[in-house]
Amino acid sequence: MGDTPPAPAKVRPRPGRIALSSTLLGAMFLMATSAIGPGFITQTTQFTAQLGATFAFAILVSILVDIAVQLNIWRVVGVANTRAQDLANKVVPGAGYLLAALIVFGGLVFNVGNLAGTGLGLNALAGLDPRIGAVISAVLAVVILGAKRLGAALDRVLVVLGVAMIGLTLYVAVISRPPVGEALRQAVLPEQLGTDVFLATVTIIGGTVGGYITYAGVHRLIEAGQGGPENIAAISRTSVLGIIVTGVMRVLLFLAILGVVSGGVEILNSDNPSAEAFLQAAGEAGMRLFGVIMWAAAVSSVIGASYTSISFVSTFHPVLEKRRGLLVTAFIGVSLAVLLVSGQAPTTLLVLAGALNGVILPVGLGIMLWVAARRSRDLLGGYRYPVWLIVIGALAWALTAYMAVNSLGGIAALWQ
Repeated sequence: MGDTPPAPAKVRPRPGRIALSSTLLGAMFLMATSAIGPGFITQTTQFTAQLGATFAFAILVSILVDIAVQLNIWRVVGVANTRAQDLANKVVPGAGYLLAALIVFGGLVFNVGNLAGTGLGLNALAGLDPRIGAVISAVLAVVILGAKRLGAALDRVLVVLGVAMIGLTLYVAVISRPPVGEALRQAVLPEQLGTDVFLATVTIIGGTVGGYITYAGVHRLIEAGQGGPENIAAISRTSVLGIIVTGVMRVLLFLAILGVVSGGVEILNSDNPSAEAFLQAAGEAGMRLFGVIMWAAAVSSVIGASYTSISFVSTFHPVLEKRRGLLVTAFIGVSLAVLLVSGQAPTTLLVLAGALNGVILPVGLGIMLWVAARRSRDLLGGYRYPVWLIVIGALAWALTAYMAVNSLGGIAALWQ
């Protein structure tokens, strides 16, 4: 017998070179496509028409704040390997139940708007009755979320929808010929800095990381077994890339609309300013492209809102986890029923949900920062949380707290 050959040396992956697996891509696009919904498209269109190239500054600031928020929330929840509501209950008993209730209510109301967006998208694309389009889209969302291999199906569908939205919007942004140089200049040297710019900034921050959105991807990672300190690099990288994907879509949509309004076209007088902008940019084909983008944005937001909202309640009892598919179906079904009965999300509920979403962000971020600063020994397994990350998180929290105070005006208005 000869000498036993030595065992091959184990190849250790280089730190800092993290391949984006299908799970990481899925988590990234779950967060991004949850943010890119009908409201995202409408807000971007309106602010671009109102502010012109100056809106580029608001977009840049919002991306920086969004990264600070999401880096902290994803890192704390991911390292703890515990979903946000359960972590909140460990910090303040009952806080997790309150957080879950706020997120489920907000997700349910905004899901009505998302389903309405799917109907509008299919109407612009193929002339389909919006109500029928909403029903078809709701059934499709239930099928995707009810798939036996939910994780794989969710990851693939959301990546395809996200890439399709970005690709089609890029095409329209190119043919509308926006003043890119002017937009770049005003991104760092805005010509106007007033209340309108600040309002636009805080509004799109809330629409990107408010409510359930910022928790969507990290809950997906935890359920896929990608949580814990050993996955901290992947968690951090994916959290930032999710914001960047959202930012890229925002920038492309902004440029597409800017190219139209810079040519002197008035779109705000239209019943549907976003559709009008695409029509002006690319004619009848532009309207069809708008339909595809609106539908993809809306149906992916339906999936994101439903998945994440139910993930906030399914851990409270084994029966809820076992009946998760039924809960998702009921969640989408109630949203669809409200839409079909009322024709849209009732204004009062939208105002209330928007105001509560403004409160959720600083409450949730505050709890996560407290865990990072004071409870890392027990809740994060002794993980040493970076001080610089707590500092930028605290600055972001101050801004979101200001947003929350302003959003409470929406609740006060309901009592008058």
